[in-house]
Amino acid sequence: MRDRPALAELVHAAADVRTRAYAPYSGFAVGAALRTISGRVYCGVNVENASYPVSCCAERSAVCAAISAGERQFEAIAIVTDAATPAAPCGLCRQTLCEFGLDLHVILASAAGAVWSAPLRDLLPAAFTPDSFEPRPGRTGPGSAADGDREGQPASVLTEQPRS
Repeated sequence: MRDRPALAELVHAAADVRTRAYAPYSGFAVGAALRTISGRVYCGVNVENASYPVSCCAERSAVCAAISAGERQFEAIAIVTDAATPAAPCGLCRQTLCEFGLDLHVILASAAGAVWSAPLRDLLPAAFTPDSFEPRPGRTGPGSAADGDREGQPASVLTEQPRS
């Protein structure tokens, strides 16, 4: 997705939804807009909680909205904050996005107008992906034996050792 008007539309959607973030503790409002390959856009905001680990980031909110609608293939995500410079997704969000492909186009924008973009793989080198699993009978979903022919792919770094 390198179409400038489409990218600008995605950034605008993220900036618009950012105003609905619930960030009473940090004051750091974040909006995310995720475009799927079907062309639909799903938005999310960060939702803070007094118990910080319970909080949810905007990127994961957008992913959950898309998944809830039956989408599984993503094209691009725009993330907008009111910081002076664009803010990158946290590690948890990078890993969540990685579940659906490292080719995802990530656009980071600040309310001040600064924009940065790159594929997710640049933000998460040496990623742990569904392909990191070796196929096992009975497992379903990405990385399962039913997920396609994996012959010739490297084995997992960690393997079970037989007990003596």
